[in-house]
Amino acid sequence: MTNTPSDPTTALPGRPPVVDLATWQAARDELLVREKAHTHEGDALAAARRRLPMVELDGTVEVVGPDGPVPFLDLFQGRDELVVYKHMWYDGAPHQGQCEGCTTAAWHLKDAVYLNARGVSFAVLTTGRWDEVAAYTAFMGYTQPWYSVRDLDEPVGGEMGYLACFLRDGDRVFLTYSTTGRGIEPANGSFGLLDMTPYGRGEAWEDTPEGWPEGDQPCWYWRTDADGNATWGPTSRPVPQWTRPGATPVETLGRHGHYH
Repeated sequence: MTNTPSDPTTALPGRPPVVDLATWQAARDELLVREKAHTHEGDALAAARRRLPMVELDGTVEVVGPDGPVPFLDLFQGRDELVVYKHMWYDGAPHQGQCEGCTTAAWHLKDAVYLNARGVSFAVLTTGRWDEVAAYTAFMGYTQPWYSVRDLDEPVGGEMGYLACFLRDGDRVFLTYSTTGRGIEPANGSFGLLDMTPYGRGEAWEDTPEGWPEGDQPCWYWRTDADGNATWGPTSRPVPQWTRPGATPVETLGRHGHYH
């Protein structure tokens, strides 16, 4: 059964019109041309990344993991390539007080089997003290490798909140690429799917039709209360934490008193 297109004079202001399938397909095909151009430009950017100059670093510099200090070279696990996510950390904060943006990135990267199949290892680096990091990863149920890079300089330590790629040639290690700002989005499949939906991500910067739900600050929807309502405050926490043991809404943020 085919629905009758709505009378445009009665459509809600600012909302896209309701049309028949043929009209929709024509508009969709027009947008597809732009999408394909975007894809091809992405391919060209990826090719340019492969041609960036490299920076050699000391592969013997030690990071701290579950077995104590190990050389950065060990993170390759014998493979030639390594991708790391540099997870922000707030010293002394309870689990729910850690970065909601980094939490969602790490959650989407729980399993690296497909990267491993292509000869790429994956690890999470953070500046937290290892005892705090170990407790947090156990609470979250993470199985991918985590390491503390506390007090280390770039490119192993330093600024957090982005992805970096490294290449190994025997015992030599090279930084090949790193992201900035929204460059971590390829690691988060939810962003790509939300971008396809009618309401999008629901962030304030988005260009949406008038009458659509109003947007809010980035990552606001990654933190909810026990009922699933996006909110900030002492009863909220990063969304995946509600599936973890001991994730109760009565816990507070202790001495920090606010979310970051």
